[in-house]
Amino acid sequence: MDLNQLRCFVAVAEELHFGRAARRLNILPSTLGRHVHLLEEDLGTRLLSRTTRSVSLTEEGGTLLDEARGLLVKADELSKRFRERARRRATTLKLGAIDTAAAGLVPMLLHDFRERRPEVAVQLLEDKTIRLLPRLLSGRLDLALVRPPAHFDKRLEFLALFHETAVVAVPARHKLAGRKRLSIRLLSDQPLIVPDRRSRPHSHDLTIKLFSQAGLRPQIAQVAEEKQTIVNLVAANLGLAIVPRWASRLAVPGVRYVPFDLESTGKLNILPVAAAWIRGSRDPVRDDMLAILRSRLPSYASEA
Repeated sequence: MDLNQLRCFVAVAEELHFGRAARRLNILPSTLGRHVHLLEEDLGTRLLSRTTRSVSLTEEGGTLLDEARGLLVKADELSKRFRERARRRATTLKLGAIDTAAAGLVPMLLHDFRERRPEVAVQLLEDKTIRLLPRLLSGRLDLALVRPPAHFDKRLEFLALFHETAVVAVPARHKLAGRKRLSIRLLSDQPLIVPDRRSRPHSHDLTIKLFSQAGLRPQIAQVAEEKQTIVNLVAANLGLAIVPRWASRLAVPGVRYVPFDLESTGKLNILPVAAAWIRGSRDPVRDDMLAILRSRLPSYASEA
């Protein structure tokens, strides 16, 4: 039995629904179910009664729930106390960032941060939101620049920053590459490369929403997970891709990035970037970086 298994059990016991509990913890339902099953195996008893329509607590599950809540509160308090003690001694800030924020926002932010706190070393981890938030909760990150999820753990606090601008990645020799701007209708007969929705919901939904607003259906030719892979597929002339403007900083020969005609697309507001950290925690170094984010936000947003 470990704390992660107990957290999964408590979430299901309180929600009485595996899907809602998984969204609350920002993990996949299959992962949640596996942790609960391992806990039941470890304890040698059933904690939940499951049917295709409902989830309920067994008698043993009800008994464990109260004990587990108290244990998790104590574990969180202990973890918070030791993280704060370690932070007072540390001179390293652990920063996580999604790929486009790492390419665009992070260089500007670190430049300004080092002017204020040159003695602090910043460790940067680039990953997807779905993997950055658990690292934040476990204390392996101090701050993360992410796409804010629709459902998030209430132990986290978010600061909305801005929405990224979308552009079209086009093969350099494509007939549309010479355009100054592109409308969504010009893309209606073009093969498109889109991100996998499970790992990149905001970027995937960007393409779908743009076509839906125009009453069109996208011609999806390929699904890929990593932004670098998507841009490389564009370079190989396998299709076009709608990507955040900061993706243009990925140095891939043979790709041109063409802005959208904003009159035809309207205001998108579908690629949000937010800063996330542990709610109620004290960290002077992290708070200095947040203060820079707040004070320099108009300048950073103008580059997005």
